[in-house]
Amino acid sequence: MAESISKEKDKLVQDFNDVVADAEQLLKAVASAGGDKAQALRSDVEESLRAARVRLAELQREAVAQTKAVARSTDAYVHENPWRAIGIAAAVSTAVGLLLGLLINRSR
Repeated sequence: MAESISKEKDKLVQDFNDVVADAEQLLKAVASAGGDKAQALRSDVEESLRAARVRLAELQREAVAQTKAVARSTDAYVHENPWRAIGIAAAVSTAVGLLLGLLINRSR
C-alpha cells in the first residue's frame, strides 16, 4: 500500500511539473508569438491543468479511502484486543518519556 502511494505521489509531482513547464512555455510563446500559436498553447496548458486536477481529486479520494480503512482496522483491533492495545500504548509512552528525559538531561 505504501509503495503504491509513493508511486502515485511521484506521478502527481511529475504531472504538476509538466503543467508548470507547459505554463512557462505558454508565457514565452505569448510574449513572442501571436494569435493561433498562443491559443493552441493556451489550450494545451488548460488541458494539462484539467488532467492534473482530475488526478489530484482521484488521489485525494484514494487517500481518504485508505485512511478510513486503516482507521476501521485499528478500531477493530483495539476492540478485539483492548489490553494488548493498552500495553502497546504504555510501552510506546514509556519509551518516548525515557527518550525525552535523556535528551533533556543531555542538554543541561
